[in-house]
Amino acid sequence: MTTTTHYHYSDETLFISLLCLSFLSFILIHRRRARRHGLPPGSQGIPFVGETLQLISAYKTENPEPFIDERVGRYGPVFTTHVFGEPTVFSTDPDVNRLILHGEGKLVDVSYPGSISNLLGKHSLLLMKGSLHKRMHSLTMSFSNPSILKDHLLFDIDRLVRRNLRSWSDRVLLMEEAKKITFELAMKQLMSLDPSEWTERVRKEYVLVIEGFFTVPLPLFSTTYRRAIQARTKVAEALSLVVRERRKEVEKKKKKNDMLAALLAGDEGFSDEQIVDFLVALLVAGYETTSTSMTLAVKFLTDTPLALAQLRVCVYHIIIIINYYFQFSISEFSSYTFNLFFP
Repeated sequence: MTTTTHYHYSDETLFISLLCLSFLSFILIHRRRARRHGLPPGSQGIPFVGETLQLISAYKTENPEPFIDERVGRYGPVFTTHVFGEPTVFSTDPDVNRLILHGEGKLVDVSYPGSISNLLGKHSLLLMKGSLHKRMHSLTMSFSNPSILKDHLLFDIDRLVRRNLRSWSDRVLLMEEAKKITFELAMKQLMSLDPSEWTERVRKEYVLVIEGFFTVPLPLFSTTYRRAIQARTKVAEALSLVVRERRKEVEKKKKKNDMLAALLAGDEGFSDEQIVDFLVALLVAGYETTSTSMTLAVKFLTDTPLALAQLRVCVYHIIIIINYYFQFSISEFSSYTFNLFFP
């Protein structure tokens, strides 16, 4: 007599089994890759996510160094981890860092994780290499020469700061206001666009894109990253409209002095997609750093009344020079020391 036993597995049990098998496979594959490529010691963290959550959590605190310090203590000054969807080597060794920086374009190539590349766009300045990168970098730097700073940038900064100050209430979130001013200034310099309801809608979508840089890059599991990808599409569509309109203006011989005009007039014959990716990268480039510097400047000046008083006197003298002599140059301003008017 033969006895047959039937085992019934629920969908939940089957899913958990497959998930565990996937996790085990992930760990084995990455360990083999690390050994095969001779990567420095380290940990790949949990499957798919790696150590991204620990890195993000650390950088949201006042002291992010422990993420690095703990791994340096465990593995040495050069270690391997897995963040933002890809195996990554961290180096705190000065000699290794110097070798990498001096070997750019020779021993190593600059790159970003795929999750960040998806948000920047495949034609982004931050992803360009070789001669094209040098030409685009040179074009970008041409918009920071003294004449442009004096004739356009400083005037726009003054106007936008005053405009935003008038809208402030008794209580403001300074960092958020600094980011708003930074974005409005970038839109003005890049595309000659003044603040409007349209630019504000673009800014709100752009903020979602920025949030996508600091999250687990798995659209299936991360709502933040999924929103960032969707917002990036909306930002690209909005900027594409601007590029198409400006092409029509170029055909009608209408000229503007901004980055978009330089891109449209270039010999490279950039497509709309290439120009949009380039503009998105430039919007990203100074957003966090500039707004953070502005916020810290206000904080430290507020915490140091003497320095604030000295700066006010310094600016007062500069205004007198500008108003009465009209011979004040950017180069003169950059050569001034903080205590210029104090013995």
